Amino acid sequence: MAEVKYLTEENFKEGTKKGLILVEFYADWCGPCRMLNPVLEKVAQELRGKATISKLDIDKAQKTASSFQVTSIPTLILFKEGKEIGRLVGLRDESTIKDFVLSSQVGRPLA
Repeated sequence: MAEVKYLTEENFKEGTKKGLILVEFYADWCGPCRMLNPVLEKVAQELRGKATISKLDIDKAQKTASSFQVTSIPTLILFKEGKEIGRLVGLRDESTIKDFVLSSQVGRPLA
């Protein structure tokens, strides 16, 4: 079973450098972030082997969040081989997130 991985300031670079990784920038106190949890767990299962779903707590990783200019949460940033290739801001549904991640694999423009 695929699971959502948790990143920290210390392992962020390593955790986003290989493959396709979707990172949710979130905070425990954020209501929409909590609503996104079951959605991301489902997406992680459905995209197993194609992409990794990760989370980064902005309160514990302020430097990293700031370096990506995250000003609203939840923010979903898609990385490919360590480089940002797209982002979504706000609460999104499962199909939107899946389409967003998969579109990067076939060369379609990202949202």
